[in-house]
Amino acid sequence: MQAYLQETTIIDWKHPDILGLAADLKCRSGAKFGTARNSFEFVRDEIRHSGDFELNPVTCRASDVLSAGTGFCFAKSHLLAALLRANEIPAGFSYQRLLLDGAGKRFCLHGLNSVYLDRYGWVRVDARGNKPGITAEFIPPQERLAYTPSAVGERDLPQLYADPLPQVVEVLTRFDSYQSLTENLPDV
Repeated sequence: MQAYLQETTIIDWKHPDILGLAADLKCRSGAKFGTARNSFEFVRDEIRHSGDFELNPVTCRASDVLSAGTGFCFAKSHLLAALLRANEIPAGFSYQRLLLDGAGKRFCLHGLNSVYLDRYGWVRVDARGNKPGITAEFIPPQERLAYTPSAVGERDLPQLYADPLPQVVEVLTRFDSYQSLTENLPDV
């Protein structure tokens, strides 16, 4: 479980801004479920999805996502993991492979989190951000994710990762605009 609580270069939960926000989001009763829900709702509702809002800069490190107030799904998952880990809630990364075009030829990864809650075990949550046609909620033990893979070639990747996938970090640090990242989204 230690791997899902660690601080890394990307999940920099010991950054003062992350620690301050994590303290503010902590459930007053001390309940980890409430803290996880508060953290999820903050990232989902207060951090704008870069692609939806056509916003720069492209962010990767959790503290940069918080500072900029924007990030793609992957970056938002980095911030959520940092906030959870700062409150001693194990958090990891899960991914889906989704179709990007109607022709069925272009796929990309979608990033979300897995959170460990004592009562339920590991539960996937998706703080991507809601918009018309996409509604993600925090309702463990049920999963209400932004997307349900259903087209040929789409799937939930079964692995749970303690660190973001290397190809995700690579594109988030390589491209500097939401347009260029949108054209180069990673796949498996």
